[in-house]
Amino acid sequence: MFMGEYSHSIDAKGRLIIPSRFRDELGANFVLTKGLDGCLSLYPQNEWRIFEKKLRDLPLISRNARIFTRFFVASATPCTFDKQGRILIPEILREYANLEKNVVLTGNINRIEIWSKRKWSENSNYDDMNVIAKELQDIGMII
Repeated sequence: MFMGEYSHSIDAKGRLIIPSRFRDELGANFVLTKGLDGCLSLYPQNEWRIFEKKLRDLPLISRNARIFTRFFVASATPCTFDKQGRILIPEILREYANLEKNVVLTGNINRIEIWSKRKWSENSNYDDMNVIAKELQDIGMII
């Protein structure tokens, strides 16, 4: 399980060091793609396969299903670590997530999210957590 929050920086070539705790969980081969809310997502190979199966099972006749699938799959790229434990983030993905120098990596159970520091600050405001918790309780997610 991925958990925790780490601040790192991207070098001029678009390389990012992945924390060793995350590297151990990711394994040798993994997938980087767009994430929701303006971040990027790193999936271990086994989790990507589970997600990919769910995407395959979406009805092709649904326009929203096709758009949703394209969003994740068209931008997906296989990754491995270099000798320093870094990954190369393609320019198109850096642009999508507005990644410049300072980034935040967060564990999110089955994946890692990569955020621009600014975007993470905007999205990690939990002032409305009571409202969110109530909504999740209403659908049976929180006891």
